Amino acid sequence: MDRCEKACQYHEKGCNCAQSVLAAFTDMTGLDEEKSLNLGAGFGSGAGTGELCGAVSGAVMVLGLANNNINNNINNKKQVMGMSKALQARFREIFGALRCQDLLKLKYTPDEKTPAAARLGVTNHCRMMIVTAVELTENLLRENNPA
Repeated sequence: MDRCEKACQYHEKGCNCAQSVLAAFTDMTGLDEEKSLNLGAGFGSGAGTGELCGAVSGAVMVLGLANNNINNNINNKKQVMGMSKALQARFREIFGALRCQDLLKLKYTPDEKTPAAARLGVTNHCRMMIVTAVELTENLLRENNPA
């Protein structure tokens, strides 16, 4: 099962968008499932205010945790900030917004801009945001940490 599928399953079980994204990356973040779900608990529904989409918040947390470099914290911070900005720009390019309240007003269907959602047949609004955030995060991690 890939991370997009895992994230969908978390959401289907009742996890919020941030929890679903964060928990799908336990193999990279150093957090177990319980800690991922606890950390992401307050970030759903735009941290309860309708602001930044929880899927994006979860993805930003993943970027920070997956790029942990204690020996060079300043450069790590700059790299993660750059990746965070890129993630948000790509997400906004696909969906036209970053705010949960704004996103919920719009209707989306999977297409070539959301290949993971199309592949999985995702039709649930928030799951489309979740799967796309996971996919964008994976892409950014690959681009910035080539093997």
